[in-house]
Amino acid sequence: MNRRKFIRKGSHAGIALSVLGMYACKEGKKMKPEATEAGEDMKEITPFFKFSLAQWSLHKMIFDDGVDPYTFAERAKNMGFSGLEYVSQLYYKELEPAGFSEEAMTGFVEKSNAEAKKHGLRNVLIMVDGQGNLASSDAAERGEAVENHHKWVDAAAAMGCHAIRVNLSGSEQQEEWVSNSVSALKQLATYAAGKNINVLVENHGGLSSNAQLLAGVMEQVNLANCGTLPDFGNFCVRRERPDDWSSPCAEKYDIYQGVKELMPYAKAVSAKTHEFDAEGNETEIDYTRMLGIVKDAGYTGFIGVEYEGEGLSEEAGILATKNLMLKAVRELA
Repeated sequence: MNRRKFIRKGSHAGIALSVLGMYACKEGKKMKPEATEAGEDMKEITPFFKFSLAQWSLHKMIFDDGVDPYTFAERAKNMGFSGLEYVSQLYYKELEPAGFSEEAMTGFVEKSNAEAKKHGLRNVLIMVDGQGNLASSDAAERGEAVENHHKWVDAAAAMGCHAIRVNLSGSEQQEEWVSNSVSALKQLATYAAGKNINVLVENHGGLSSNAQLLAGVMEQVNLANCGTLPDFGNFCVRRERPDDWSSPCAEKYDIYQGVKELMPYAKAVSAKTHEFDAEGNETEIDYTRMLGIVKDAGYTGFIGVEYEGEGLSEEAGILATKNLMLKAVRELA
């Protein structure tokens, strides 16, 4: 994933201290934030959505520090979340050596279910990565990618999730990409329909970050269980070095227009953050404007918090994102 440096270092400590102690609330209940500096109480709010936690927000703990990915539910519970958005690649250390066998996948499902039940959380979806190019122009490769995703559809169904999130990569040519994507999604969504699972596409780099193109794919697929997962921050269509996610963005789609175009097909939403200023605002995304777009679309489902910054610890960044979302909700009320 692309990483951007935190440029307002002077605000790190203040943000971290303020967010870590703020919320121990459960979704569905009204929340009353602390008083403002002027001593005036902020009004109580009830968000129009439910909070879920995207497991990618914890990826550094898991990849770099060796934290057990099965502590996901416990950590999410402790931070006041009610929904869980799993990331498949965070479990590949155990699943890949086993060849994603039925036994290994069953182990993943059973352990995840046990932890979610133990902490009273809902399994929302699984973000699936590294299972092949669904938009490949090679029909055999595309078919293999579709087959590779079947086991994740099955896992999602066994976990009580409503969806899997997939990526559309494999072609750089717009017409080919659209045609290939429609073909693969129709096949995969048809399989998933039998399991009562939605197949969602995230704007996740390349042509999938061209919202107009992706919306067009949804129109052509035209299946009730195939939709989008708009991400507030993933609208880089082309990087200076296409094979390097860390290289600067050379072509970026308008983020607000992009979310607006994807919301008619949305069955999940991702609240991405990277950097915060001294007031706790995201430095590149106007959260009040963005959540206003989501609200105006009539969306009331889960919104997944996905912190990808460098300036705060992962837990502090998660809570800073959640706090910013609640601030935006107050402003929209």
